[in-house]
Amino acid sequence: MGFSVHWIWFTALSCLLCMGGEVWCDCTEENMEIEGGNYTLTKNLHIGSMLVYHCPEGYYPYPALTRLCQLNSSWRPAPKRFRKQRCKMVQCPDPNVLENGNVSPPQEFYFVGNETTYECYSGYKLRGSFKRVCLSNTKWSGSTPICSRDAGDNCADPGIPPGATRTGNVFDVGDKVKYSCSSNLFLVGSSERVCLESGQWTGQEPACYYTHTYDTSQEVSEAFGSAIKGSLTTYEPTVDTQEGRKIRISKTGTLNIYIAVDISESIQEEYIQNATNVTKSLISKISSFSVTPNYEVLFFSSQVFRVSRILDFMDGRETLSTLMTKLDNFTETIKDRDTAGTNLTKVFVTFLEEMALVKQRVKDEGFKEHRHVLIVFTDGGYNMGGSPEPTVRKIKNMVYMNHIQSREDYLDIYIFAIGDEILDDELKPLATGTGGRHYFRMQNDLINLKEAFDEIIDADEVLGMCGLYNSTTVRSEMDQRKRFPWVVFITVENGGSRNCLGSLVTKEFVLTAAHCFQFEDRKEHIKVYIDDQARTVKKITLHPKFNIKAKESEDVAEFYDYDVALLQLEEYVEFSYYIRPVCIPCTKETSDALRLVGTSTCKDQES
Repeated sequence: MGFSVHWIWFTALSCLLCMGGEVWCDCTEENMEIEGGNYTLTKNLHIGSMLVYHCPEGYYPYPALTRLCQLNSSWRPAPKRFRKQRCKMVQCPDPNVLENGNVSPPQEFYFVGNETTYECYSGYKLRGSFKRVCLSNTKWSGSTPICSRDAGDNCADPGIPPGATRTGNVFDVGDKVKYSCSSNLFLVGSSERVCLESGQWTGQEPACYYTHTYDTSQEVSEAFGSAIKGSLTTYEPTVDTQEGRKIRISKTGTLNIYIAVDISESIQEEYIQNATNVTKSLISKISSFSVTPNYEVLFFSSQVFRVSRILDFMDGRETLSTLMTKLDNFTETIKDRDTAGTNLTKVFVTFLEEMALVKQRVKDEGFKEHRHVLIVFTDGGYNMGGSPEPTVRKIKNMVYMNHIQSREDYLDIYIFAIGDEILDDELKPLATGTGGRHYFRMQNDLINLKEAFDEIIDADEVLGMCGLYNSTTVRSEMDQRKRFPWVVFITVENGGSRNCLGSLVTKEFVLTAAHCFQFEDRKEHIKVYIDDQARTVKKITLHPKFNIKAKESEDVAEFYDYDVALLQLEEYVEFSYYIRPVCIPCTKETSDALRLVGTSTCKDQES
């Protein structure tokens, strides 16, 4: 990914640097080894190459995570003679910040696997986790423990996350609390929170991160899925203007989603393919909700490679299908392009210009009904274009229309920080929006991120939607089953064992093949396995015209017309993310899944 503006040099420059007649080209591997781990190079030992250290799980590279080969053939930061590079055991932030209670055991440092318990003083009640474990991503399991008592405050005690300090101990309407982290940690979340009349605190709960802290795919799935859920759900139009009511997008409104993926500097073809797969997975999951967004999709380095535009979706020149085809072909089309350098500002300028064209098209009143979600994947480095913050402010001004408080729900900017060296100070100010986290710090692992997006659908929102395919990476038979949540496994035990597949069509019925069964089979011989749970059968119904020997007289040994059977289950199945019905043609459910407007015909669905 892109290198920081602080490095300033464009790494595509020639590696030749003449100093006193001597030509300097490559860095060397002298003193680069790491005890307990290994390293990789993005450009071998050439100028501009980044050396990335790797350690086993539960350890991190110390004192440097990466080193950059500079124009003078030296590494930055330079290796220390008396402080050798090594893999150091991960430790978690100090939990001994609990007020009005005790942390056991009291230790100077807490390492991976260390367990702590929490107990409150007399008169105080514990909220949060009473037991926590230090995890390999430097975070504590569970939630922040808080010892509080009912003091008549309007807001509950917001607590103090491990590694932090807080100023402010009064929690009434308008009161503020401020957070900061110890010197070797940085703050993610809100540094200042205000108590509202609703009894809620503004902003997001803060946390203290090390430079090697990362969010797991499960955390991203839960937090991002929860945050973006409000953007992907339609609401009936309403004239309700009660203060505090949030209407993100009505059925007459429009949702525009802008996606940008950093593919700059030494990015290998495998990474570009993974980035494309992540984008496709995200779009696929978004399409499962009840809105049909317009998409702006681009990849970027020093230049922008645009895949689709909002206006093309609005005009009908682009569809979800054509966009997916373009993404499938993107790896091939990018091969001969220049991906040196990084211009993060150009990404936001491109988004701003598209918003301006949309506003010009639909006018001010129409633009008020447009909601904008920006999703950017980058490490935050850039060496041209300057800081993107001024452009982000212009985007806010355009969307908010001078009504920041009432229109904050119309703009969300999600930042996914991915890379070997993440520039948090550059990225954190760009994240914008209400209703959950908007900044995520990932390891440089797009495969895990893709799986996180595969999981973001809230089953409550699309509970009964048929035919919802899960694009889980297949590593086992269990993964294969999760991809098709309507598939069930049928076993018949009657003088031997037979196995068949079927499809869940409702909470009560399974569709399968009539030839799975023999004349003497009874319901008690049959077990239906759904998500590994055995279900019993109440009734078997074979198609009345099915007869495998119907055309023996015509020398047709086996006749499979009308090869259909229905199994009625003894108990209803509860739909979930991994248990979902298949789509049956010519039904309302299929019409909804295809997002067809109004009443659709069988021909509409076939088309």
